[in-house]
Amino acid sequence: MALQFPNPSRSYDASRHCVCFWGYDNSREITFLVDEAMLRNLQPGVESNERSILGAFDQGREKILEIAKKLYVSGPQNRYSIS
Repeated sequence: MALQFPNPSRSYDASRHCVCFWGYDNSREITFLVDEAMLRNLQPGVESNERSILGAFDQGREKILEIAKKLYVSGPQNRYSIS
């Protein structure tokens, strides 16, 4: 089974300035962190607040999931950063 994203949940981590979301490889949960700089590349002019950053993530979700699938390698690692 390939990496799947059945759960649309995402959250903003203010201390890390990133959005976290989760994928699943069978029963393994994989955490992905997308930093604000990456989101600004996808949507220039986004403000530095939770609502704007999450909105930028939502608008770029399909592209971000494509990047996550390419980045992911099955194995012991369970956290990936997208920047």
